[in-house]
Amino acid sequence: MTVYVIAQLKMTNLAAYDRYLARFFAVFRNFNGTLLSADDNPAVVEGTWDRDRVVMMSFPDEASFRAWSESPAYVKISRDRKAGADCLVLLVKGYERGA
Repeated sequence: MTVYVIAQLKMTNLAAYDRYLARFFAVFRNFNGTLLSADDNPAVVEGTWDRDRVVMMSFPDEASFRAWSESPAYVKISRDRKAGADCLVLLVKGYERGA
């Protein structure tokens, strides 16, 4: 079942986050994920949003997501993401028709 990653970020250290971004695609392209959106100005339709960026990705299944997120290469670069932004990250299961 397809899973989606929704990350909401509040930047705290742009230099650290930029280091993360500079290495992100070199790691990400080795896994089965798809970057769906990276938006610094999403339209708030309802409620209050106090973040700076939203990122959405999809993976074929949770195992593929975990292979990426727990890989030594991603763990290494994610230190700069964590140093550069306060992140709320959600893993959401895709909708299965008939379920």
